[in-house]
Amino acid sequence: MSDFQFNKEYELTELVSFVGDKIDANKVSLDTYISTDNMLVDRGGVKPATKLPAAAKFNQFKCNDTLFSNIRTYFRKVWLADFEGGASPDVLIFRSKDPEKLDPVYLYFLLSDEGFVNHTVLTAKGAKMPRGDKAAIMQFKFFLPDIDKQRKAGNDLLTINKKIELNRQTNQTLEEIAQVIFKSWFVDFEPVKAKIKAKQNGQDPELATMCAISGKTEEQLKGLDEATLQQLKTTAVLFPDVLVESELGEIPEGWEVKKLKEVCRVINGRAYKNTEFKEEGTPIVRIQNLSKRGKTVYSDIELPEDKLIDKEDFIYAWSATFGPHIWRGPKSIYHYHIWKMDVNEEKISRYFLYLSMFRKTGQMKSGATGSIFTHLTKSIMESQQMLVATHELNMSFKDTLEMYFKKITVLGEELEVLEGLRDSLLPKLLTGDREVLEDAC
Repeated sequence: MSDFQFNKEYELTELVSFVGDKIDANKVSLDTYISTDNMLVDRGGVKPATKLPAAAKFNQFKCNDTLFSNIRTYFRKVWLADFEGGASPDVLIFRSKDPEKLDPVYLYFLLSDEGFVNHTVLTAKGAKMPRGDKAAIMQFKFFLPDIDKQRKAGNDLLTINKKIELNRQTNQTLEEIAQVIFKSWFVDFEPVKAKIKAKQNGQDPELATMCAISGKTEEQLKGLDEATLQQLKTTAVLFPDVLVESELGEIPEGWEVKKLKEVCRVINGRAYKNTEFKEEGTPIVRIQNLSKRGKTVYSDIELPEDKLIDKEDFIYAWSATFGPHIWRGPKSIYHYHIWKMDVNEEKISRYFLYLSMFRKTGQMKSGATGSIFTHLTKSIMESQQMLVATHELNMSFKDTLEMYFKKITVLGEELEVLEGLRDSLLPKLLTGDREVLEDAC
């Protein structure tokens, strides 16, 4: 490209290559294999693969390559590689032909911008499983500022991205902690079993239960402050020391097996026609909004409170990509494909039900209907069996979990601000309209 110059428009094909290099499958692990399945939506990064396909070789990517899931590109699965590995054929690997002309980090943000993603959607082929057209993708046109501006823009946006990723990872860790506590108390009955074993061995049952609840040894408990120790003691007393037979097998004495409909109202959302969507009013939460894809639409129809959801409400998506969610957005209408789970918190907490449904979603899929898009029925949901502990223990669990979920909400709000900042700056930077101020991050 002898007449190359900055500050003009180019097509991708002039400055970018699709990588087709191969790597032997035996050099790739679950941690270094990338497919569309283990790429996260909305530029969320990647997670370890759950299995490796039977193949002799994979496409090889290197650090600073941009990987782009080419199936249903509207999911915006884009990742800037920070390690080397192998990728499936449905993951496109982009590499700058000359990093002194097109900076690799700048390229990543270019390919994660809404303008590029929309281009891949409009030129995709296929109906049920649309794939980006590689030839059309390479015809995408973009403005190329000089290399110093590229690097500054890339570094500033990376700083924001790192903060976003830190918040996401922290929230994921907090939720995993909540799931571990739930499993220990209500699935494996570890505090109950610890109390039973201690009694059988002539040991202090209360102390053993405190260890099971906290995950600490007796020696480590001695290092806790008095308030924390007292809270552990109060909670330990609430666990029984006997297991009894039930329709679910052995359960702690005094706990009950109930149908979900006995502790929660499952409320249908409202069906809308496209002609009813407005540009302003009350936002409508649809399935695609739960995974942060798709445009937010609005309604000016006044609805009763039970057809609205507010921050911290528990909802369940029952169509296509179904599953439980704690809503953390503004007061909204929820669409027909979402249920509002109106929990009787005198019996259980919404966090208990959320974590329980999180575990049950996989097994409920077997009863789902539909071929292309699977659906759960309300009767399946309402008939789910719930193991309900005593009121006192349920309230203790609610108090224990509340601090985790409140922290998740706070970090989630910070995440929204950071994502908004990034997404407002991104198109401006990519068109060369302005630079990011040093204090913007």
